[in-house]
Amino acid sequence: MYATDAATADRPYLLFEDCRFTFAETYREACRYAQLFLAERDPARPFHVGVLLENRPEFVFAELGAFLARATVVGLNPTRRGGHQARDIMHADCQLVVSEAKFAPLLGDAYREVTSPPRTFLATRWGEAPDDRHDMWLLEDALAGHAPVDPQLPIGFDDLALIIFTSGTTSAPKGVMRAHGRLLLFGFGAAMNMTHATPDDVVYCCMPLFHSNAQILALAMTLAVGCPLAIARRFSKSRFLDDVRRHGATLFNYVGSPLAYILDTPERPHDHDNPLRLAYGNEGPRQYLDVFAQRFGCRVIDSYGASEVGVSFTREDGDPAGCLGRAAPEVVIMDDHGNPCLPAEFGEDGRLRNPDAAIGEIVNTAGPGFFEGYYKNEAATQERIRGGHFHTGDLGYRDAAGYIYFAGRDAEWLRVDGENFLARPIEDILQRHPDVFLAAVYAVPDAQAGDRVMVALALRPGRAFDPAAFSAFLDAQADLSPKWLPTYVRIVPELQRSETNKVQKRELQRTKFLDVDGPAPIFWRPRDVRAYQRFTAAALAELRGRFAAAGNLGRLDT
Repeated sequence: MYATDAATADRPYLLFEDCRFTFAETYREACRYAQLFLAERDPARPFHVGVLLENRPEFVFAELGAFLARATVVGLNPTRRGGHQARDIMHADCQLVVSEAKFAPLLGDAYREVTSPPRTFLATRWGEAPDDRHDMWLLEDALAGHAPVDPQLPIGFDDLALIIFTSGTTSAPKGVMRAHGRLLLFGFGAAMNMTHATPDDVVYCCMPLFHSNAQILALAMTLAVGCPLAIARRFSKSRFLDDVRRHGATLFNYVGSPLAYILDTPERPHDHDNPLRLAYGNEGPRQYLDVFAQRFGCRVIDSYGASEVGVSFTREDGDPAGCLGRAAPEVVIMDDHGNPCLPAEFGEDGRLRNPDAAIGEIVNTAGPGFFEGYYKNEAATQERIRGGHFHTGDLGYRDAAGYIYFAGRDAEWLRVDGENFLARPIEDILQRHPDVFLAAVYAVPDAQAGDRVMVALALRPGRAFDPAAFSAFLDAQADLSPKWLPTYVRIVPELQRSETNKVQKRELQRTKFLDVDGPAPIFWRPRDVRAYQRFTAAALAELRGRFAAAGNLGRLDT
């Protein structure tokens, strides 16, 4: 619509570094991609296009081109390695993949485990050297023979637009399905209910486009409203303010801890002199929301986000600090037996006094909401909506006034730097170590936002933990994503199990790393440190200071 309307066709839409693409230019590029995909497709297979790119114009062109061709876009995560990446590509039935030269070795490793690898195109538009070590094609050469002509294919409300991988079962991630109609509704909803965006706004997106946050709060919203989208290859705290000023960005979507990292840069007298009016997202560090708003002269709206979109919350000015807002009466905090939890009670210091009774799973008893299911995983879909309820798998608590607070992920879920994953794949890797008998991986709180990875290791008889050797072992595991790297390691004589022979991870989570002088020694690997070292009382005291500075001491002590 915006690309073919004379009043808007020449307005800038896609902003990247020093380049500008109008709505019309973006549309023409998308048409070329659509023609390429249609020419390369195998009609006998699902028409799915995997996209393994940083945030760059080719991601947007490929996604919009796939939509015009009635193909489904599969967001591929570059931190997935080896067989894990191969599994995602094959599970999602990608018959074509669009990537870039820097990821060619990663795909080469993955394709060694695939009988018939998908046809893969590498983007080199921005000066990258082509990679000729793998059987892949240059994207620019492939596009050269295709005219920018819209195939004019009809697209239905329920046609599958996206498969976005999120946390999966204990053996593999799950792919959340998103139809065209609902994706557009989410874009309009974000504009109307959260950002109040208009065509005069500019959205700055440095969150990864393979993630639901950027898909809904950046790409879908700008298409719904008709405002420009400025993208950065990846998040950089040092480039953030320069990018906002360069692009005239008025809106900034985030997930997790970017606000804290940005505030970690040196403060300057004119930081507030910028066009930003709103930062919006989820799971930002509570202590830094107001500080960010004051320093950069904008508002901050922090809410709840999940790829499945089975539960939503309503926030208003004046809501208690740190809450997600109010939810419909049918959203219930349930305990392990399916009963409603007691209301939260707070002490004079604001800390939760009854966590065992108040914290439970956030459940939508009215049904699945906007959840459309997991691709090729009916069992997981039914588990999510069992009993006619939508089970988020997330933990929370509700106060007497009806406000809901986020308390973290379930025992098997972790969320590190905005990315969800489960413990089992990490445990499988750790248990390759010849000294490890059993490993239990679980989430512990990060000082800023989200989680850090902790593992309890039961060693084989007669073996001792060697911190340097263990660090070297982890660094040598090609399929260990950087975000999966354990921050804390607890050495235990044996892992405590329940009557059903399950490791009691919730007990480990409750203890966290606080019993530093206990009988089970704890080691840790701080950020930017190569080897594990003993976690001492002094280290715990310093870490407590970080939690306190971020306003998250309650997360450490509950």
